[in-house]
Amino acid sequence: MATIEPYHTTAGRRYQVRYRKPDRTQTKKRGFRTKRDAELFLASVEVSKARGEFIDAMAAKALIGPLGAAWLARQTHLKPSAYRPLESAWRIHVLPAWGSVAVADVRKTAVQQWVSEMTLGDPGATPARKPKGATLVIRAYGVLASILDDAVSDRRTLSNPARGVSLPRKVKKPHVYLTHEQVHALAAASKYPGLVLVLAYCGIRWGEATALRVKHLDMLRRRLMIEENAVQVGSVIELGTPKNHKKRTVPFPRFLGEHLARQCEGKARDDLVFPGENGHHLRLARVHEDNMSWFGSAVKRTGIPRITPHDLRHSAASFAVSAGANVKVVQKMLGHSSAAMTLDTYADLFDGDLDSVSDALDHAVSLANVPKMCPPA
Repeated sequence: MATIEPYHTTAGRRYQVRYRKPDRTQTKKRGFRTKRDAELFLASVEVSKARGEFIDAMAAKALIGPLGAAWLARQTHLKPSAYRPLESAWRIHVLPAWGSVAVADVRKTAVQQWVSEMTLGDPGATPARKPKGATLVIRAYGVLASILDDAVSDRRTLSNPARGVSLPRKVKKPHVYLTHEQVHALAAASKYPGLVLVLAYCGIRWGEATALRVKHLDMLRRRLMIEENAVQVGSVIELGTPKNHKKRTVPFPRFLGEHLARQCEGKARDDLVFPGENGHHLRLARVHEDNMSWFGSAVKRTGIPRITPHDLRHSAASFAVSAGANVKVVQKMLGHSSAAMTLDTYADLFDGDLDSVSDALDHAVSLANVPKMCPPA
């Protein structure tokens, strides 16, 4: 049961309130100048407990730094390739700005200012801070907001002050679609022509292609079994399952069979189809001018638009749609989680379907026994 007790200090008489928290543990708050102030505080505590809105004052003093480290340690469900960007955003952008701030002291306006400063940069700072890309800003904000979401769940704060702030918009880079001639020219100029053709005609991801083993090829049915993914995280190749942990089967055209057969000559079932020079998994093929790989060099020699190996997925989608594949087939080939995602990503490839719908409606009306209507005067 809650009690109000007087006590004496050098400054005079004061009151303290002893009460129980919702978990039934006892606590107290001291320093009230009058008994009336103590009674009002106790009443507010009882009301907040009844409404389910009680927040422990000590819990609210927890710092973002320790809470963030604990939150990051709980992200064990993430693949290394997904965990690393979050850890980097936490360490470089969130921890320096918010690590020493208590949960109770986080204000929505302060979060908005932090987001705006990352977006716009601060040339007057020492050292000057350059503007950050929208993807990085949204990721760093998401880390802070997730930490505060957990603080709400743990009853450290009543609501999340980070939610509802304005974020920068991501600007999608236009897709580059190569022609068949450009793809074959790129393959001929590259060190790994078979790999380039697989990326451009099967639409699999770089990590999925470099993780292909001989046993994953069904040459009779012309299928690739996508069961592994080799992702480079920093300087380490991490092996795991494909994105979304979903295995899938992808067809390859007949002409690719010759290239794949040559790649598999003299290899055991568990050997990589496209190994690097050391026999291990190929590392990322970079296209930066100051660190150009075999792929970037081939792009430069052929004079095609500057692309990355991942961009060849766009050409694969374009080839499939132009060959008459429906959106569900393209979704399965690319390994998207839903057909809606495929449509959102490649809506421009299906513009021709709009004309088909329009023509089909015209044809249906012309066959129906519908009286012609004159347009209004």
